Amino acid sequence: MLTIAVSKGRIYEEALPFLADAGIMPVDDPKTCRKLILQTTREDVQLVIIRATDVPTFVEYGAADLGIAGKDVLLEHGAESLYEPLDLNIACCRLMTAVPKDAPPPQGRLRVATKYVKTAQRYFADRGIQAEIIKLYGSMELAPLVGLADCIVDLVDTGNTLRANNLEPRDLIMNVSSRLVVNKAAMKMKNQAIATLLEQFETTLAQR
Repeated sequence: MLTIAVSKGRIYEEALPFLADAGIMPVDDPKTCRKLILQTTREDVQLVIIRATDVPTFVEYGAADLGIAGKDVLLEHGAESLYEPLDLNIACCRLMTAVPKDAPPPQGRLRVATKYVKTAQRYFADRGIQAEIIKLYGSMELAPLVGLADCIVDLVDTGNTLRANNLEPRDLIMNVSSRLVVNKAAMKMKNQAIATLLEQFETTLAQR
């Protein structure tokens, strides 16, 4: 049995058609089913549905053999202990800084609100910018509006939420897409099964 961890939300929604193209479909209706472990049309593959930030942890510790997660989550987690064989090119967006429109340059140390603390620290340190990183878990756009931060670091897709809150994207930190990651021990212990699955995924990507 191979277990694939998939994060909830947009990645899950875009991963389902990709997996279906590779012959892996949940037996239960994913839109109505409340189960967190889903059996599939392949007896040797099951899905576990978890929070995006938990996917690297589940795969790293062997609770899942493979996982699908955004590159932003993998960088923040520190995924050196995982194999990352494929870019699935789904759930694409950009990790960017964003600031209030027409805002003057900040005085003193830059204050940055984000849930991507490690990534933001590396980004500003590489540019020699002294920044105080303030960790938030949501409603990032609110931070500059109430004076908590000078700017934010967050994912940007359409930019509609930024515009609605009088913010504008500024600097691109990285382009983000969802990647397939593999547990290193599973790659050795279940090599044939995983290698076959990777070949199927590669074929599916080539046909898309």
